[in-house]
Amino acid sequence: MKVLIVARHKERGFAPFVTEQVEALEKVGVECRYFPMRSKGIWGYLRQLPELKQAIREYNPNVVHAHYGLCGLFANLQRKVPVVTTYHGSDINEASVLRLSKIAIRLSAYNIFVSQKCIDLARPKEKYALIPCGVNLGDYIEVEKAEAREKMGLKPDGKYVLFAGAFDNAIKNASLAKAAMSMLPDVELLELKDYTRQQVSLLMQAVDALLMTSISEGSPQVIKEALACGCPIVSVDVGDVKERVLGVVGCFVVDGKVEDVVSALKKVLAFGEKTHGREKIMRDGLTNDAIASRLKEIYTQLTTIR
Repeated sequence: MKVLIVARHKERGFAPFVTEQVEALEKVGVECRYFPMRSKGIWGYLRQLPELKQAIREYNPNVVHAHYGLCGLFANLQRKVPVVTTYHGSDINEASVLRLSKIAIRLSAYNIFVSQKCIDLARPKEKYALIPCGVNLGDYIEVEKAEAREKMGLKPDGKYVLFAGAFDNAIKNASLAKAAMSMLPDVELLELKDYTRQQVSLLMQAVDALLMTSISEGSPQVIKEALACGCPIVSVDVGDVKERVLGVVGCFVVDGKVEDVVSALKKVLAFGEKTHGREKIMRDGLTNDAIASRLKEIYTQLTTIR
């Protein structure tokens, strides 16, 4: 089984959830090759079409797997190889992009949505599945809070909340988080930015909670990573967060009101323990190995149909 992965390639490379999924696919016997989308906008993508067709002739894949709706639409401009498109949220939640994603949905041989909310907005009629991106539990080695704080240079007796993203990312809605934190003067809000995977793991085990106040999400990886680390979570009801934290003691989903966020944070700070989020990840089949097996089944079905 040979799969050509079509995905955006930025200065820092492909998105980690794409590369980690590819690594897991290769472990279950799927040969993968990347086709990097370095251009921007529809016309930029069109300029890469001859390059895509050449890559398909040379590699002769069984399936093309595109990540995000615009890449899916682009990949379907060739009709030689069936296309699987994964929609990650921004390509569904934004109305202007959704119109293009709906064309990709109709053209793709199979469609994957990372949350039920994405499915409800896109309203596909057939050939689709709900499959969030998974996590590698091995990347999140469990350590004691005191050890994690020492390694990350945090005070042993401090109170820390980790913001689920960069402060300057408008979609993450840092203003709501900062408004809530202003009512908790003894608690420090940390920005999740420019850390390595190992540092993120340590940070999530060093802080008292992860806080997500985003305006829009698909299936946020940071929530699954926090669960894998046993980090308590306070989040607004966005993406699939409610499903991911369902039944996990020490995790709260709230309305986007400052007082509700503050109330939940106070409960989490009083909780003071690790959650059983790691077990929830395994029960929900959200390890990358489990997701790779599901994807391989889809690829195989499409190849059989051909």
